[in-house]
Amino acid sequence: MSNTPKSTSKSRRANNQVIEHAKSGTARAALLGVSDGLVTNVSLILGVAGAGASSEFIRLAGFASLVAGAISMAVGEYISMRGQVELLSGILEVEREELHSHPDNAKHALREVMLADGMSAATAEVASAEVAANPVKAMAMYARGQLGINPEELGSVWGSAGLSFVMFSVGAFVPLIPWLYSNGMTATIVSLALSAVGALVIGSYLGYTTGGRMLRSALRQLLVLIIAASATYLVGRIFHIQIS
Repeated sequence: MSNTPKSTSKSRRANNQVIEHAKSGTARAALLGVSDGLVTNVSLILGVAGAGASSEFIRLAGFASLVAGAISMAVGEYISMRGQVELLSGILEVEREELHSHPDNAKHALREVMLADGMSAATAEVASAEVAANPVKAMAMYARGQLGINPEELGSVWGSAGLSFVMFSVGAFVPLIPWLYSNGMTATIVSLALSAVGALVIGSYLGYTTGGRMLRSALRQLLVLIIAASATYLVGRIFHIQIS
């Protein structure tokens, strides 16, 4: 918020764009973690299998990839969430200072929030003056109504990192399952089949949650997995280094 309506509008639009950019990837972090784990590990496993490695080596490589990838995802999510929380906290601090320094603008902004919520002009006029007198309530209402931020729910940095670790591990474990009790071409086919089913489920759910076409999203996810797995399997077949 600033001293003039024009600059206030510009500042609010800029802040809203930053906020939307910061929040855009958070909601689907767990789903993308599963997807990354699935695609990454089935590609690695089939690449090593294509090179003619033993079942023991494939299991070792698969579990090593699972652990390394899960840690990498957790660290990445931690850094991303930490940056998001600090960014949103900074925006809130700037707006909090503006509300404190310009009480008339604060009252006007709160009145606009109340009017947007369907309150009558007369009631909004009285209520905004009352709320503006309480800095904590004023900031909470302004943040939710104008910025779309709940000051008490900026996100859990450690929670997001832990969730990414777990979800990547779940996705990466799927193509490893058949190698725990089988080997050779049978394990390779079952691993690819399980991963394909997982990709279809992930794609369908992603399409559902984003309001898109579930079938198209599912097939797109499956295509990505097939391309990645085929490429690494082909590389393995080309080099074909027997590891036992």
